[in-house]
Parts: sequence; structure tokens; C-alpha cells
Amino acid sequence: MDFAFDARTEELRAKLLAFMDEYVYPAEQVAHEQRARLASPWDTPQVVEDLKAEARRQGLWNLFLPDAEHGAGLTNLQYAPLAEITGRSPQLAPTATNCAAPDTGNMEVLAQFADEGQKKQWLEPLLAGEIRSAFAMTEPDVASSDATNITTHIERDGDEYVITGRKWYISGAMNPDCKIFIVMGKTDPDGADIRRQQSMVLVPRGTPGVTVDRAMQVFGYEDHYHGGHAEVTFDHARVPVSNLIGEEGGGFAIAQARLGPGRIHHCMRLIGMAERAIELMCRRAVSREAFGKALAQQGVVHNWIADARVTVEQLRLLVLKTAWLMDTVGNKGAHTEIQAIKIATPRAVVDIIDRAIQLHGAGGVSQDFPLAELYAGARTLMIADGPDEVHQRSLARREIKKYL
Repeated sequence: MDFAFDARTEELRAKLLAFMDEYVYPAEQVAHEQRARLASPWDTPQVVEDLKAEARRQGLWNLFLPDAEHGAGLTNLQYAPLAEITGRSPQLAPTATNCAAPDTGNMEVLAQFADEGQKKQWLEPLLAGEIRSAFAMTEPDVASSDATNITTHIERDGDEYVITGRKWYISGAMNPDCKIFIVMGKTDPDGADIRRQQSMVLVPRGTPGVTVDRAMQVFGYEDHYHGGHAEVTFDHARVPVSNLIGEEGGGFAIAQARLGPGRIHHCMRLIGMAERAIELMCRRAVSREAFGKALAQQGVVHNWIADARVTVEQLRLLVLKTAWLMDTVGNKGAHTEIQAIKIATPRAVVDIIDRAIQLHGAGGVSQDFPLAELYAGARTLMIADGPDEVHQRSLARREIKKYL
């Protein structure tokens, strides 16, 4: 395994680091100020649109898509250090470069499984950053960590599908630019195998019967930059049969294909979040004094910073190994490592951010520093894309199987 950056990665890293310093970090406070003046908190601040235009001008656009026809054509190993950089400003940088979830996963689904008409109608404007999208799978009334529990019905009626169900924590759905939902539900809840009952259909936002009911908070935050996390009702919403993605009964397999890259992208960005927390911790330590000496001279602070550095270096190597395996043997061959980084990375990054918050005192939980938002985002990822316990269960089974 050789994790040295190749020439193209080095070039993109240099451009992206300069973009962050010159445009993104200065825009963080501007975005907060502009958002406070918007008619709706879900509208996009002008500075975000300006960042998108500049990123696209510089060629820092759609970096996540390995398909050269639609994206930058980078491997997972090439993209990993770039995603880490954007993770240092998770509210702005992924959106600015058109690499923000859930759009990334949705674009991957459309690129792999959509027909040409669906790609033209929905993938092309997503790739251009003209619209946003949402992935509607999680439901409030069942444990959605087990996708076979999904209760939303997708019933065939002539040339249409009728969708009925309630979803929540549907990321991006509060944003008025979110124009399309990829909805997962059951087309054959009784007759098919348990993993062949689900299908995915495209449901435009303005479809009669689709209601965005409310924004769901995350630790008190509404995550305006990513379009919030909405509760959405589908009440006999009708779409043409041609809106089916792939084939009936293929929804479970598509979901698994979508979540593999999504999990590693989250972990890549989490490394950047941890690096930002360490930087803030160090700056705070050298600038504040308590009990007669700088915080940087306190032994416990030394321990926190040293432990954080060791942890980040370990996590980065595991993420890079996983990216390399996905590139060389495929997602299936990297199954154990994908689960390992999903378990290890959010848990460790939450701890690092928590130490940084502690070092900042009251400032750490305030809006004057990004730490509280970083904490909420990292902690949520211990649940999102499958709770840690689900991955632990699956990984342990694979390990035990070697000895049976």
C-alpha cells in the first residue's frame, strides 16, 4: 500500500487549501450574518453561491464522483485528502464544491442506476449545482437501521406508482432548492424475499400528496446550510412508472451501493473536523492563562493534544487503507474496513471535539466557535448510515465466521 499523493492529488490539494484560506474560512462569519437577514432561514446566503461559482471556476467541482464523464474521475484514494480538507469547514466547503451529502449519494445512485431520461432531468442539474435533492428512507415508526423494516408503500396503479408513508430526518428537504426526492419503499411487501421487497422511485417536490411537515432539530441545531432534516409525508403521491430507479425489488441493493461510498466520505471529512478541533485547541492553549500559567503549560492539556494527534494519524491511515481497498478490490472486498472506519472515526472525533470544547470553556458551546456544530455533526454520524452497533454486529459475525 502506497499512500503517497500523486501529482494530480498534490495539485488539487494545493488549489483546495488556497481556496479554503482565501475564500471559505473568511466566508464562515459572512454566511452567518447573511443568513440572519434572509426572509427564510432555509434560503441560501449569497456568499455560498459566490463560493460555488469560484470553486467551479477553479475546477474544484464534483470531486467525489469517480466517473470521469460526470465528475473529476478521481479514485477514492485521491479524493480522501481532498474530502479531509473540506471537512475543516463542513457547513460551507462541501456545498461550495458540490460535494455535500445527501446530493453526493443521490448523484452516485443516478449515475449508476438511472436511465438516460432520468439522468438528463435530474442528474445533470444536480451536477451543475442548480438544484438540491433528498434521500427519503428513514421512518419515525420503525427501526430504519434495518432497511427491511421500511413501511412506506409504493403501489402500482396502471402507469403510475402511488406512494404512501411518513419519513423523517430527510436531509436537505427544507431547502427550497431541493427539487427531487429519491424515495425508498416497498413494492412487494408480502410475496418477495425480504431484501427484494424494496424499490426506489423519483418523486418531484411539487408532486400532489408530498408535504414537508417540519424541520427536525439535531442537538438544537437545524442545519440550515445542508437544507435541514425534515419530516415528510407522502399521502397517495402519484408518479409515472418511468420514475422507478433500476428495477422493482432493487431498492435494497441500490441502498447498499449508495451507503458504501457515503460512509467513507463522511469519515474522510471527519478527519478534517478533528484537525480543525486540534488547531482550535492549540490556538486556545497558547492564548489563554489560568492559575498563573498558559493553558499550553498544563499537563492535562498536553495529554489531550498528544492523544488527539495520535488518534487522528491512526484514523487517517485506516481511512486511506479503506479507500485503497475500495479502489483495488471493490466495496465488497473492503467491507470489513468500511465498517471499521464507520465505527472508529465518529466515536474518536467526537472525543477530540469534546476535549476542544472543554478547553474553550463557555466559548466551546457558544456560536462564536464552530466546535458545538462540529460536535453535533460528528455525534450524529454515530447514528447516520447505520448505527455503530449494526456495523459492530456485522463485523463481528464476519470475524467469527473465520473460525467456524
